[in-house]
Amino acid sequence: MAHRIITQAVIVGARVFGRAFAEAYRQASASSKYAQASSSSGGGSSSSSSAANNFASSGLTLDEACKILNVRPPQGGKANLEDTMERFKRLFDANEPTKGGSFYLQSKILRARERIELEVREAEQAAEREAELKKGWKPKVYKDR
Repeated sequence: MAHRIITQAVIVGARVFGRAFAEAYRQASASSKYAQASSSSGGGSSSSSSAANNFASSGLTLDEACKILNVRPPQGGKANLEDTMERFKRLFDANEPTKGGSFYLQSKILRARERIELEVREAEQAAEREAELKKGWKPKVYKDR
């Protein structure tokens, strides 16, 4: 009689494990397909890294980061970083774990600031590249040497 109970417990456990494994595989497959679709939808040279940067900084999108800090998204690569830093410091200090705040919220606030700074930095670099391409490469020539 005991062997029957043990056998049933093993079979039920195997079913539960099998279903959990199948669900995890389905989720991983869907995630991989989503990542492929978002990276292939970029198309141009400027958006080739947009899929990688879309979820940069721990999976936050730019919209989520702006909502967390309650700031406007950078327009044309320019953002009011002073306002962003002011809001970051206020929210970061308000969520200090030693003062009863949440470490999770504090880390989300930090990641949101990093995401906005990343976007601004990349836009500045792109603007510098465009300006350099427009200006052209003009090496300095020294005739006295």
